[in-house]
Amino acid sequence: MSDPFDVTGYKHVMKAVVTTGNGGFDRLVYGDVPVPELAAGEALVQVLAAGINNTEINTRLGWYSTTVTDSTANTAHAAEAAPVAKSDGGWNAATPFPLIQGTDCCGRVVAVASEDDAALVGARVLVRPCMRAFGFGSQETVWMASDFDGAFAQYVKVPASEVFAVSCDWSDAALSSIPCAYGTAENMVLRARVGAADHVLVPGASGGVGSAVIQLAKLRGARVTAIAGRAKLEQVRAIGADRVVDRAADIIAELGEDAVDVVVDNVAGAGFGALLRVLKRGGRYVSSGAIGGPMVTLDMRTFYLKDITMLGCTAWDEPVFPNLISYIENGDIRPLVAKTFPLAQIVAAQREFLEKKHVGKFVLIPPPIEE
Repeated sequence: MSDPFDVTGYKHVMKAVVTTGNGGFDRLVYGDVPVPELAAGEALVQVLAAGINNTEINTRLGWYSTTVTDSTANTAHAAEAAPVAKSDGGWNAATPFPLIQGTDCCGRVVAVASEDDAALVGARVLVRPCMRAFGFGSQETVWMASDFDGAFAQYVKVPASEVFAVSCDWSDAALSSIPCAYGTAENMVLRARVGAADHVLVPGASGGVGSAVIQLAKLRGARVTAIAGRAKLEQVRAIGADRVVDRAADIIAELGEDAVDVVVDNVAGAGFGALLRVLKRGGRYVSSGAIGGPMVTLDMRTFYLKDITMLGCTAWDEPVFPNLISYIENGDIRPLVAKTFPLAQIVAAQREFLEKKHVGKFVLIPPPIEE
């Protein structure tokens, strides 16, 4: 494996955080690496801000491996004590370490490889991290920061087709809070066909995805009940939830059985069974994560006797990202940035992120480019 920090012979270098393998925070190394060189059809983006997501931590931990059965938080504690390499720990099997992570990117296009893309140069953009290399007729995906280098750096190179110019007065940090969380949320809301007649239940409502689901469901006129920790309930209500429920409460006792049309759940874990029981007959359950733990108890009788539809969502559908750009430019959604950190302080940022005391997103800011 080549040394990513050997910049001998390179004229152009940049600061980046390189994840050197599966394990704890010691696998996150900040230093100088070569600026990526463009190939045909690619764009070089100066990273202005990069959001933090569960997926970066999960990828570092190898949490996607079938050998992992615990929550993200508990897996993180175990990795600090005894890191283990996972051959199937990434989204698409093995993660190509060493890797620059960072799934969320707000940046400015500084160069393109093809004259056809010249109009992008100078534009402030968001990068679509979920890429459908074989077209939208295939569920195969390529993910920035999981399959190739991402935005925890001063520059990132991406296919020019995945760069979306955006015109708004939001800060760079605010824009960087959107791609992964809101893209994931919009994809689930679309797949579950959420509409004005629906009552939607959102566990984990204070997180990046959960808070995005609230806004996107309300944008469609749905009624939203949100589950969050007691200390965060009023903040979640302020996002737009019609009703908030303490996550420590008995959700069946609070809502009753057959109470909601749609559950949008990225928590899973021990509370999974109750979520199916509060669904109405013919209800829809949709998920793209399991931060509370991937192993759940499913009563098949609840599933089939109630005619429940269960939807797994990873590959983003074609309308997702264009929709998000329009929502931003029309003022239909608002960002939720809890805190920003310098890129060099990624370990402190991820430690605090795992405490789950915040509402919204943490964002990393790369250092300015030295001319």
